[in-house]
Amino acid sequence: MCNLYSLGRQGPDALRAFFGAARDETGNLPELTAIFPDQMAPVVVVAEGERVLTRMRWGIPGPKVFGEHPVTNVRNAASPHWRPWLKPAYRCLVPFTAFSEYADTKPRKTPVWFARDDDRPLCAFAGIWRPWTGVRGTKAENPDRVEAEHRLFSFLTTEANGVVGPVHPKAMPVVLTTPEEWATWLDAPTAEALRLQRPLPDEDLREVSRGPRHDP
Repeated sequence: MCNLYSLGRQGPDALRAFFGAARDETGNLPELTAIFPDQMAPVVVVAEGERVLTRMRWGIPGPKVFGEHPVTNVRNAASPHWRPWLKPAYRCLVPFTAFSEYADTKPRKTPVWFARDDDRPLCAFAGIWRPWTGVRGTKAENPDRVEAEHRLFSFLTTEANGVVGPVHPKAMPVVLTTPEEWATWLDAPTAEALRLQRPLPDEDLREVSRGPRHDP
């Protein structure tokens, strides 16, 4: 399960231009070489007919029966819990340059980083988002643990390809690499958009780093 990814040193101007966003709401965006669950990170949504680059918090509450713990990766798109957020209005692109899975090594697990190639070109995860009211954020961000309105995102996973599988055989993120795929994910009917929930071909991904908890 991917619980760590990177945007490298890609700033908001580069993200806006690359994904064709007409507006930027990210403000003073820091370098993000290690993005962990519950952090704020850039996403691209469609609002009033145009693409908008904004920031949301990573992790959508799961089903009540499982304690509503934040879910960062969504595999079962047929679940009634996730179905409302698979409509076009709640789909997003999650920009990234590399993502990490943990190799099961001893005495501790080792982060293994994957990217399209060694240059870490931009691409996107197939994401979903939703509004939610509750307590989120670190104690530094929210010391009094008060409830607030949040916009939360997660992204889809699928079976692992031959590159990720030796490290994490269960799953890998759904990676979108072309403008046509971005448009389909953001705008197409749900059944058509979910055809993108498939592993990236082996030749389009490689291991680029192993060891650190940030992408070097």
